[in-house]
Amino acid sequence: MIDHISVGVSDLERSARFYEATLAPLGLSRLVTRPATIGFGKTYPEFWINLRAGMAKIPPESGTHICLRAKATGDVDAFHAAALSAGGRSDGAPGLRPHDRVKYYAAFVIDPDGNRIEAVTFPSE
Repeated sequence: MIDHISVGVSDLERSARFYEATLAPLGLSRLVTRPATIGFGKTYPEFWINLRAGMAKIPPESGTHICLRAKATGDVDAFHAAALSAGGRSDGAPGLRPHDRVKYYAAFVIDPDGNRIEAVTFPSE
């Protein structure tokens, strides 16, 4: 249903370093580099960062949340650790999150501009 997504960033190179590290455990790498945008993906750009030089930090109550699929719980753990090492903040440590319909394993991070990103997997056990 969704072909690709993009987030605004205030510093393209800082955000490129953050997302290169953070997305690598999910199998995404930098595929396209242009003066004001960078695309990450597996075979084509699925996740874009776009320079918005005058952008203010995103307020925590913005409600924006992007979730990316991971293959396994270890990938979720690595996503979270990489994001923290690259300058992000935790918005929810990796862990199992049981709900009425489905149980899932996820971690939540906030990038240097305030974008909220999640990695999720659905373990069979």
